[in-house]
Amino acid sequence: MSTDTLPAKEAAAPAAAPGGQNTLRAKRRRNALRTALFMSPWLIGFGFFFAYPLLSTLYFSFMRYDGLNPPTWRGLENWTYVFSDMPKFWPAMQNTLWLAVVMVSCRVLFGLGIGLLITKIKTGAGVFRTLFYLPYLAPPVAATLAFVFLLNPGTGPVNSLLEAVGVPAPSWFNDADWAKPALTVLAVWGVGDLMVIFMAALLDVPKEQYEAAELDGASPWQRFRYITLPNISPIVLFAVVTGIIGAMQYYTQPIVASKVASGVMGGSGATFQPGYPDDSTLTLPQLVYSLGFSQFNYGAACVVALVLFALSMAFTALLMRRRGGLIGSGD
Repeated sequence: MSTDTLPAKEAAAPAAAPGGQNTLRAKRRRNALRTALFMSPWLIGFGFFFAYPLLSTLYFSFMRYDGLNPPTWRGLENWTYVFSDMPKFWPAMQNTLWLAVVMVSCRVLFGLGIGLLITKIKTGAGVFRTLFYLPYLAPPVAATLAFVFLLNPGTGPVNSLLEAVGVPAPSWFNDADWAKPALTVLAVWGVGDLMVIFMAALLDVPKEQYEAAELDGASPWQRFRYITLPNISPIVLFAVVTGIIGAMQYYTQPIVASKVASGVMGGSGATFQPGYPDDSTLTLPQLVYSLGFSQFNYGAACVVALVLFALSMAFTALLMRRRGGLIGSGD
């Protein structure tokens, strides 16, 4: 009897394998559908608000389109025009890159310095924290207007104070050499957001590490270099990446400053070319707006928008790849 049953069981075993595989596949499909269901809000948002606009921008960059007539295929005509024949593209590119490097670096360094200072203060830290954070709450347009009037070369109190102490007063927003540094000062003035983020990171550094370093005779710089920076390195990277992305979208402050400094406040019949003085405050986002909504050249505007996107991705990828050399490692 045993010799008859063994072959029957052995013969039945291979027949059950396909059924088990089908069950496993069905289970995997159910898990995949369940995962897709939970991710559907993000997938829908990604498709409608990122993938579709990006693909549409790429599509229209090869078209001649004014928003009124149907788009017509022009191949690389828009790309050639932007990179070869548009006189304002390269100044806008240089200004945007300058702001992305200099302005973001100053904001990160100043925000980290203020955060370190306030965490060391024993009394009145709340007052100083509030004073440094309040400028960040000012609306961008109002803050820019105030800065333009404060830095007015003729009547501004800043230049009056500089002249009183014998320091040559620059023309700030009316001078092509000083316009971008003035925008950087404005950005540093509103550094309260980074200050709060850095303060939270600094307060989270284990105190035991500082105590051990002091017992070993480490100097303040060594404690900062080998304890503080490695612990807050993800926050520094976050601040730099988000700052560069913000610099790539920098539009409101330079356009308002150039309008006020040039005397063109808007209104009926007023015409204005962004970038005053001498294209020193012209940025790529301003160029996108001017091409698309002033000149109705949507194809060229899409090309500049794609350049902005590529620059943002390149900066982010570089920083993520080089983060160890940028902010130090924990070794």
